[in-house]
Amino acid sequence: MVNFDNLIKTIVKPLVKYPNDISISHQDTDQFSEYILSTNPNDVGRIIGKKGRVAQTIRTIIYSVHVNDGKRIKLVIDDGKD
Repeated sequence: MVNFDNLIKTIVKPLVKYPNDISISHQDTDQFSEYILSTNPNDVGRIIGKKGRVAQTIRTIIYSVHVNDGKRIKLVIDDGKD
């Protein structure tokens, strides 16, 4: 089984200025295993990128990993606006 926490951190750490502020929490629903990525507010723009291209690329990599439990993986980037 793939450790999605490590996969997400491996992808995101080189992109941010404050890698120690990266945290990932989980939520499970009937259809999804959600991974909520939180980081320093100064790094959110680096993770999202221009027009969301970096975030979309990260999601494409994560969603391409096969999961055996039938649930789909969903990455949520916490931008602190909630």
